[in-house]
Amino acid sequence: MDVNSKAYQELLKKRPLNVQARFGDSAMGLVSGRDIAAAAREVDSICLAANARHPLVIKAALRAAKKLNAAILIELAKSESTYCGTTFENAPDYALKYSEEIGHGAVFGLHVDHYAIKGQADVLKAVGQLTKITANGFTSVALDASHLEDYENFAATRALAGWLPTELGLEVEVGEIKGPGELSTVEEALYYIGGLNAWQIFPDYLAISNGSLHGTYDPAVGQMEGIDLKRTKEIADAIAPFGVAIAQHGISGTPLDKVSTFRKYGIRKGNVATLFQNVYFGIKMDPDTGNAITEGGTYTKENDRGISRELWEKIVAAGDAKGMSRKSGDYKKLNLPFCEMILAEPQPIIDRILDEMQYWAERFIKAFGAEGSADAVAEIMAKRVDHNASPDRKVLTERKNYTKATAPGKGGNDGKDHDE
Repeated sequence: MDVNSKAYQELLKKRPLNVQARFGDSAMGLVSGRDIAAAAREVDSICLAANARHPLVIKAALRAAKKLNAAILIELAKSESTYCGTTFENAPDYALKYSEEIGHGAVFGLHVDHYAIKGQADVLKAVGQLTKITANGFTSVALDASHLEDYENFAATRALAGWLPTELGLEVEVGEIKGPGELSTVEEALYYIGGLNAWQIFPDYLAISNGSLHGTYDPAVGQMEGIDLKRTKEIADAIAPFGVAIAQHGISGTPLDKVSTFRKYGIRKGNVATLFQNVYFGIKMDPDTGNAITEGGTYTKENDRGISRELWEKIVAAGDAKGMSRKSGDYKKLNLPFCEMILAEPQPIIDRILDEMQYWAERFIKAFGAEGSADAVAEIMAKRVDHNASPDRKVLTERKNYTKATAPGKGGNDGKDHDE
């Protein structure tokens, strides 16, 4: 978006309070994930959620978002924050740095992905950690208690979601993502979302188990992309009356022509992680899916892509020392020790990494029908009352007992006092 436009300046004024508290003097277009979700519904698009295992993903994704005027999410999972160079502490700072470098104008949210909860101890621990994370500038949270039985999942999610700021985006999960054969059911989804709504908790997205995997699909061991769109649509249709859409995890390795149909099945958020890692490592990829191609039981490094051959060989040696297979998904855990070395690569190498990641981000944004969605976010935010502006003194001095339905601005005020 044009940073000097009236729409963008209005957007800046109505960013979430945590963003204003930390970044109020900047022109960074960091907005609530809730507004991005609402915009995706309004314009029939899917929001790209780019997983930033390495900080350079943030810059590439912001460049793509600005170029195509698309609203996106930059995300990081709870587990990834422990073994990647990007963390919950530094992601907002990297976002500010890279937003400034591109002249601002990218509209995006920062999303806590897969905040895993495996029991009551995790619920209590989350209070302190999520307080720090949201105060640091994250504007959306995915609570993932899917490892628990349905009721325990519901109870843990209800407890934490009811405590989080309501102006932030919220994703919840039912059915642990394990790949083909283990599908979430309509009954589970309705029990879960209906129960949360009964407690005044209104998620934007529901992540389900619909056949996807996290990471690379390895055809050599019989793994094939298998997202079950029929079941996805059944669940999406059931939860649509609650204002909830599907968050699709594990998109890396899915053909773009299939991705382009996802909107028809109620999917409004698309997570892409491993693909970007394949790019900055320079691993040989299928040009249609981004899936890593293994040859002879090992990833194949291409010399004209990604990091230098010398740095790649150091990464492989580190993986060997840890007993990793040379086609292991655990290569993601080598991000932290090599983060700074990647950032220190010569500028031509940094540029080719950024260019290729931006290319893929743009392909997904276009396949998701999200070009121009930043304008929809700005329009949604423009309609909202500016809570930082001075309140109407007349309303305050009249001291009426308004209900939600009859409060000023809700369309139901008849000028009389009302009691609940």
